[in-house]
Amino acid sequence: MTSSRKPQWIVPSGLILLSLVPVIAAFVRGAELASRPQVTPDNARFVTAPVPIVLHIVGSVLFAVLGALQFAPGLRRRRWHRYAGRLVLPSGIAVAVSGLWMTLTYALPPIEDSGLSVIRVFVSTGMLFCLVLGFVAVRRRDFMTHRAWMMRAYALALGAGTQAFTFAFWTVAVGEPGVLAYALLMLAAWLINLMVAEWFIRRGGEPRRRAGLSGPSRAGADVSGGAVPGPPAPRSTASRG
Repeated sequence: MTSSRKPQWIVPSGLILLSLVPVIAAFVRGAELASRPQVTPDNARFVTAPVPIVLHIVGSVLFAVLGALQFAPGLRRRRWHRYAGRLVLPSGIAVAVSGLWMTLTYALPPIEDSGLSVIRVFVSTGMLFCLVLGFVAVRRRDFMTHRAWMMRAYALALGAGTQAFTFAFWTVAVGEPGVLAYALLMLAAWLINLMVAEWFIRRGGEPRRRAGLSGPSRAGADVSGGAVPGPPAPRSTASRG
């Protein structure tokens, strides 16, 4: 029994490890703001307007950690999944909206340019779009569609975790990135996450299609409303093979 449970926690554990990068960064930034630091060119945008960054910090921590646990099959079959989802969705919205607000209103640091700002706007808007579609889908009890959109939103939210790797590889191989490389490395991390999410989405849907479980309300992993198990697959040669 123990060995059968281990694979179920591989993905959530990996996502929690990946989320440690943005979570630690959030706590560091939060501690800095709580200490009432002296205003400098590097922190002026955060210190003079702290509300968006505080919302971003709190939302990022909740969305990253609780979102990772939503991938645990055991929790998806319990009420905890539904209750946690009621925090996951608004936390994700807080992350997307605050990120968009900061992109449009905060002064740019020297390493960033308008090109990266455009990318951030698309990422924040895309994440918000995914969350809204995920909510609409779960209200229709279309759990497979809900699962797909929430996974895409989570992939975009964990961009900061993957960016640690893209920047590390670049720095070791090439050196400190310039303005253009900085923007491309940020973009690469978001694209990598989206590609991995799409792979999981397509991989997760195949067994149900092979078993003949089509239709939105028969099976699925509900990230913000609960999991609804589908009926058993019909006993046929195709379903057994």
